[in-house]
Amino acid sequence: MNTDVQQINEKVKERSAFVNQLREEIGKNIVGQQYMIDRLLIGLLSNGHVLLEGVPGLAKTLAVTTLANTIQASFNRIQFTPDLLPADLIGTLIYNPKDGTFSTKKGPIFANVILADEINRAPAKVQSALLEAMQEHQVTIGDETHALDEPFLVLATQNPIEQEGTYPLPEAQVDRFMLKLRITYPNKKEEKEIQTRMAHTDTNLEVNPIITLADIIEARKTVDEIFMDEKVQDYIIDIVFATREPETYNLSLKDFIQYGASPRATLCLTLAAKAHAFIQGRGYVTPQDVKSIGLDVLRHRVIISYEAEAEEMTSDDVVQKIFDEVEVP
Repeated sequence: MNTDVQQINEKVKERSAFVNQLREEIGKNIVGQQYMIDRLLIGLLSNGHVLLEGVPGLAKTLAVTTLANTIQASFNRIQFTPDLLPADLIGTLIYNPKDGTFSTKKGPIFANVILADEINRAPAKVQSALLEAMQEHQVTIGDETHALDEPFLVLATQNPIEQEGTYPLPEAQVDRFMLKLRITYPNKKEEKEIQTRMAHTDTNLEVNPIITLADIIEARKTVDEIFMDEKVQDYIIDIVFATREPETYNLSLKDFIQYGASPRATLCLTLAAKAHAFIQGRGYVTPQDVKSIGLDVLRHRVIISYEAEAEEMTSDDVVQKIFDEVEVP
């Protein structure tokens, strides 16, 4: 087994060489925000969609656009608005009066990387149209089902402070995102670097394509091969079960959790931990990988109760307490 892990380790070191190149290229446009960049890469490598939440002006949209430009892949930005229709997203049937037939006009969803900008500004029927695309990697137009290009990745942004004219994402929709990121302000040093670099009338900095779609697919195969010890597997299951049965783990959180995480959380946490190990250049998963990525996987899957809100506890607080208390292997 040790020999196998060593072989995987060498393979990962070789295959993950592009990660630092991507970070450097994205760093041309984005100052700091290493947390956000690494999570976007984890989503890309583990075939998981990412939801970025943060106040305006934190470079969420710029980060996604820059990442897309470093990949030789098709990219579409969709600006979600209250008057958007499902047909504007997935496409529609066009009637041809000459021969009385219908032809399919595909929508902007047919691309490798989709930026769903301000996703919570679109009404429920548009959000529902996105569900099939995100989960099944296909869309239905009329009576025909069309497969989406692989890899297919939805990177969505939303603003947590302005609720006027927005439609909160239902739990079923949010659950389709592997990761939900909370983007915070840069520190003083980073802010000064932003000021120096970006306070010009021409802020359009070019980035070069670093990897191809074939590179991503190969990297994903390597992520699947990363070794995870059974103890780490059990640790992930313990974390997820602690959100459902906190009393079993001597956690006094039962009154604060309305609904715990589903089995999808177990799958996402396992894959994200493997991808986290990959971008660190390791061929095996440690409990620290699980802890590092766990909050982003679980914060939107643990539904807190009214009591928690009354105590001013957030889902982040609940999940953090679980990670602090559940025994690490």
